[in-house]
Amino acid sequence: RLVTLVEDIIHLSQLDEGTAPEKEQVNLLELADSAASALREQAEKRHISLSATGESTKISGVRGFLYEMLYNLIDNAIKYNHPGGNAVIHISDDEDTVYLSVSDNGIGIPHEQQSRIFERFYRVDKSHSKEVGGTGLGLAIAKEIVTLHGGEIYAESEKERVVFVVELPQE
Repeated sequence: RLVTLVEDIIHLSQLDEGTAPEKEQVNLLELADSAASALREQAEKRHISLSATGESTKISGVRGFLYEMLYNLIDNAIKYNHPGGNAVIHISDDEDTVYLSVSDNGIGIPHEQQSRIFERFYRVDKSHSKEVGGTGLGLAIAKEIVTLHGGEIYAESEKERVVFVVELPQE
């Protein structure tokens, strides 16, 4: 767990410095499918349905960073879900923006805590931190990656429903 924490802190430091590899054309739906496939076994163990839907949309970005952002969002949708729940990744676009959403029907995020979820080390449910694992840095890393790509990320949550929305510019 300490190794993961140190790796996450190093990664955040690199993102803070703004040093990113060169951008390339990245198909977000293919990347979402890849991240979902990497997490499928974890989802199956918890009996969570996992799917990636939408349009095959390309953006100019850093493939590894975008994969990590997707992986972190999907991982959270699995970890903070109820057994038998579902997690859905959806990609769509319009003329100048790509919309990526990761939704689940899990525990939700209380309204009064939604403004803090992208802070480093912040945990909504501190009582289950050891149970679900992680470092409390996944959403902070996701936010840094989205910002690096000129986009925005936010969450919408109601009781037992969370949708993380990422808006990225289409270049």
